Amino acid sequence: MRAIELNSFFLFVLALLLSAFYMNDGKPKAVLVESEKFYFNSFVDCNMAEAWIGDTFRIFPGKYGEDPLWGDAHDLKFADGTNADETFLNKPAAFREPAMPPNVKPTEDGLHGAVWFETVYQDKKDATGKTLYAVYHNENYPATFPYNAATGKGYIYKDWPQGLTGEKTPAAVCRIGIMKSEDGGRSWSNKGIFIEDNQPRMILKPHNTSVTFAGGVGDPSAVAQGGYLYLFYGEYGYPEKYDAANYNAQTEWSGQCISVARIAISDLNNPAGKAKRWDGKAFTIPYDGTGKPIAAIQIPLSEGGGPASSPTSKFYWGPSVSWNNYLQCWVMLMAKSEGTSWKGNSIYISFNKHADLSAGSNAQDWSKPELLLQKPGHIIWYPSLQPTNSAKDIHEKNTCLQLGAEARLFYKDQYNDTSVYISAYKIKFEY
Repeated sequence: MRAIELNSFFLFVLALLLSAFYMNDGKPKAVLVESEKFYFNSFVDCNMAEAWIGDTFRIFPGKYGEDPLWGDAHDLKFADGTNADETFLNKPAAFREPAMPPNVKPTEDGLHGAVWFETVYQDKKDATGKTLYAVYHNENYPATFPYNAATGKGYIYKDWPQGLTGEKTPAAVCRIGIMKSEDGGRSWSNKGIFIEDNQPRMILKPHNTSVTFAGGVGDPSAVAQGGYLYLFYGEYGYPEKYDAANYNAQTEWSGQCISVARIAISDLNNPAGKAKRWDGKAFTIPYDGTGKPIAAIQIPLSEGGGPASSPTSKFYWGPSVSWNNYLQCWVMLMAKSEGTSWKGNSIYISFNKHADLSAGSNAQDWSKPELLLQKPGHIIWYPSLQPTNSAKDIHEKNTCLQLGAEARLFYKDQYNDTSVYISAYKIKFEY
């Protein structure tokens, strides 16, 4: 009788567990847990790029290069620690500036404008861990990268939209490129732009009133899988040639939001123009062509979604993507624009349960974004998941690209006249 009772109890518990699993449809969940506050002590305005160099956890926050709107910058620096927590808590004096390639004159070939490192890919063939490829967000203006009729590259100032600091300041254009380091990130060489939008797709006056970008691609996050680097990025250009007389807001919206492209890892040493964008069925669209955004992450027009050139549209942007070993799925964080200059007070999360991003439409199969954190009265963006100082995270050398059952949430938080990069929460993942 005792054995029968125990067996019945076991079956009852199993039924409850299975019931809970199926009630949740096997969907991954992220539970936000308040934790001690971490205030980061250096400049951040992008995703946090990082890698383990041997037993050293190294991060690369900040901005470098020429910027006629905000001033030239030397804030792209690196810092070290024996674990993520230690590294993020470094004092300002511990951050060092790497040797960076110089900006060239507007009409010369080379590095134009400012760059932010968004993701670091570590070459698996280098046992030392010192060969790194940084995926960078690049911003330019007609002044720093004027139009060249022979190449079709660069920008024409005519009818150019306004930037953030007033009527006489121009909006920027973003592009995405690669830099390489062979000494663990102490010095870098520019390998070039591998995905961009050109002048014909810039959204000009009178329609572009967002005071952010004239167009382009940016705010990326890249993950390696199956011989490719998959690039998740914001698409801000018009999906066809912009013509003021025939402009259509719904057409613009249809080609925008978070998109995905890929480049072969074997092309990273010579990446210029090598990316392929998603065409709706496969990665066939050229690096400067018009792809299709991830449909599940677009906000419908009926729910307030709209074009990025409008100050009143709602859309998701600034993705941060990681593989979660505990969930066995991909996780994407993103900010949500809900007002002028892309201001928003919330962070959203989405999941993709396909490990293989190359098969079929797996790279597009993301869950509808769910609210993770909201801070009324604040502006929050650039969210990222980071490892902790746990023995497991250290042993597995987890980074923002690979995480486990628990991670630390960081984000940029602007409130009144203050701006901080902060972590006040951990996330526990579960099914």
